[in-house]
Formats: sequence, C-alpha cells, structure tokens
Amino acid sequence: MKKRIVGVVGLGHVGAHVAFVLGMRGAADVVKLCDINEQKAVSERQDLMDAVMFMPHRVEYVPAAYEELGDCDIIINAMGKVALCATGSRDDEMGFTVPGVAGYISKIMAGGFNGCFINITNPCDVITNLIQRLSGLPARKVIGTGTGLDSSRLISAISQQTGLDHHSFSAFMFGEHGNSQMTPWSVVTFAGQPYLEIAEHDERFRFDRKELQERAIKGGWVTFVGKQCTEYGIASTGVRIAEAVLHDEQVIMAASVKLDGQYGESGIYCGVPAVIGAGGVERIMEYTLTPEELKEFHGCCDKIRANIEKADALLKK
Repeated sequence: MKKRIVGVVGLGHVGAHVAFVLGMRGAADVVKLCDINEQKAVSERQDLMDAVMFMPHRVEYVPAAYEELGDCDIIINAMGKVALCATGSRDDEMGFTVPGVAGYISKIMAGGFNGCFINITNPCDVITNLIQRLSGLPARKVIGTGTGLDSSRLISAISQQTGLDHHSFSAFMFGEHGNSQMTPWSVVTFAGQPYLEIAEHDERFRFDRKELQERAIKGGWVTFVGKQCTEYGIASTGVRIAEAVLHDEQVIMAASVKLDGQYGESGIYCGVPAVIGAGGVERIMEYTLTPEELKEFHGCCDKIRANIEKADALLKK
C-alpha cells in the first residue's frame, strides 16, 4: 500500500511539534524533516524516533533536503523566526520569511513536488499567496492555516464562557490571520440554532461579543508572553488540515484560501470556511454576512492586499 509521506520545512518550535503531532495522531507513515540547519534535522529525527514506540502506528522520520521532498503528498511549511513577533504583529516577520521562503520554493519544485502545500509561516495569508505564485501549483493545492487556529481560539473562548463542549457549536474567525481579523456572529450556531436567536431567550448567551473576539485575536500573544512561542495549537491546526487532505474528509474548516469572487473579493488568500478534501480546497463556503460584517471583512482583505504589495517590494530588492 502507498505510504503517506508528509514533509515539514522549518524545524523550530512549530515545525518540530508538527512532526510530533503527525506521528502521535498516526497521520503519516513517513515524515521528511527539512531545515536550513542540517544538524537540527538530524537531532530532531533522533528525538522523534525515540518517541515512535509510543505512537499509535510506526512512523519513519527522515532528514531531507529541499529537492528530496518531491515524493511528499503534503508539505507543511513552518519556516519562521518567532522572536520577530515580539512586537505583537505577525507582519514583522515578513522581512525574514518572504525572502526565506522565496529562496527555497524553486528547489522544492525542482524535485518534482506536485502535492499540497499547507503553510503556517507568517504573515500566513501573504506567505501562502507567495507560495502559490512561486510554485505554480493550482490555488486549491496551496492552503494556509489562516484563521483555522483563530477559530479554535474563538471556540475555546465560547466554550469557557458557556460551559459547553467545544464540539457543541460552530463558529469561525474570518479575514486576516492577524490583528484585523473578525468574528461574523451571524454564522455562529449552537446545534443548528443561530447564536443571535438563542441569545434573545437565554441570558447565559448574552456575553460580551467584542471581548470574546479579542480573546480569539490576542490568544497567541497571551501564549507568547510566557513562553516566547506558540506550538500546540498551531501544530494541531496544520496537521488537522493535512489529515483532511490525506483522508479525503470533505470537512468544512477555516483556512486561508484563494478567493475568486466569494464575499466580493478576488485574487488574495484570506481566512474563510472551506471544504477540505483530497484535492485540497474542494469548495469555498460562502455564508450570508450582515452588511456590517461584510464591511469589516473587506477591511481585513484590504490589509492583506497591502501586505502582499509590501512582500512584492521586498522581493524586488
């Protein structure tokens, strides 16, 4: 039977945890470890192989160069320099990540890669857009984690507020994986009942929506302050998207995907709910937002578009 092969590029806090989660969830049979520091890949491989005995299935971890990732079904891009986020803005990684990613995508493609890219590297929407352009892969095969993690943070905040299990309701963050993202409360539902409807009849649901949105947006910084990185949530988000592709799940989840007219926006990657399956992005979900929500969403897209222009300017230097 064909082995499921996943490559991980960038083995810092996030990339190493991605590799670990891939094994602990039994998502991959072979995980290729790629880092600009070859010894880092060798050392992470040793540590991960020491943990394989405790994983649900046998996993083979293999150090690999960029050109050796060609046979991967999926490559998860996690290259970055998290210390640059200390300012409180993921945009400040751009000067490091844009030229870094641009320097190795051609090497990966030269190895014959034709699978799906899942991008974590920040600013996520901008780098996902860059990977798609430089790789030449169809937009459906290049996916960013985007607001997938932020949606998880929102759900966690609502769960803590209501006491309900995370799986008892549906909620998404839309827009930029950054400080301008927004919550369309009109699409939040509790077992099918719209949040705005249930809030009219149950005071337990009349919580401060702005405060919960801020908890979702600022959750990463709460984590960063004490440990100078984020690991578990984002690694789990990236692997969850990979599982959806590998198992053709046809699951609806928030991710950074390339818009083509949805919500009145085109030509940029942005966080919205999408159906993820074997083909990558199988369909972009288009919910009916209120006029106020749609206006706020367009503001998010304007921010992403401006950052893409900054990234292009960096590449020209």
